[in-house]
Amino acid sequence: MTTTKPRLTENHVAQARILKALAHPVRLLFVEALAEKPHCVCELQQLVGLDMSTVSKHLSVLKNAGIVKDSKRGTQVIYHLMTPCVLNLLTCVEETIRQNLKRQLEVLR
Repeated sequence: MTTTKPRLTENHVAQARILKALAHPVRLLFVEALAEKPHCVCELQQLVGLDMSTVSKHLSVLKNAGIVKDSKRGTQVIYHLMTPCVLNLLTCVEETIRQNLKRQLEVLR
């Protein structure tokens, strides 16, 4: 009986790239803020209190992963959440955190 090994596909690579783009607290905060409404870069900068260069790099990672898009409004660059379905993933992560905490508390009892 021969068994085949699962093969790494381009889809796995693409999924990992998106997950990697989300794997930073600042970028998660940006996704949450953009889920509420579009924001200009200056608003996102004020939200995290980081320098403009760092904020731009984080937004670039999200944009390159296809999670956000930008548009110009005069001299302002406005960011929009392109894929609100990522919020479902974040909900799943939150549930995993709750379940892990619950298990840890049960062990302590």
